[in-house]
Amino acid sequence: MRIAVGADHAGYGLKQLLSDHLRTLGHAVSDLGTDSETPVDYPEFGAAVGRAVVAGAAELGLCVCGTGIGIAMAANKVPGVRAAVVHDVTTARLARAHNHANVVCLGGRILGEQVAKDALDTFLSTAPEGGRHDRRVAELAGLEEAATAAGARP
Repeated sequence: MRIAVGADHAGYGLKQLLSDHLRTLGHAVSDLGTDSETPVDYPEFGAAVGRAVVAGAAELGLCVCGTGIGIAMAANKVPGVRAAVVHDVTTARLARAHNHANVVCLGGRILGEQVAKDALDTFLSTAPEGGRHDRRVAELAGLEEAATAAGARP
């Protein structure tokens, strides 16, 4: 699977660890930065991952910042992205199965390494369920389309 990854300085260490983990599992990783713990702003990296997923350059995305929250907000500004902050295997599974999330966001200052790996593995191995969830995902897309038509998003 092709996976785009991005992080700010607070998520850099966990991004590196998870990128290595993904490669070990045989995934193709596109690292969109950052490249150190030098302070940077997370919106650039969340948006880059989101754009890669929407453009088809990656099948799924992984974003990491201090909490996962800010970078998820940034990724979700890209039309077509459904980024979810996850904290464990349960939230990872449900984000993918019920919400059809295409970008997983983790907190580098929140999660331990093994919990982060387990959550990522669960996210990647879970398929969207469809069924009753399709209607809700379509409603999300409708909200996005209305906002875009109104000029609320780039």
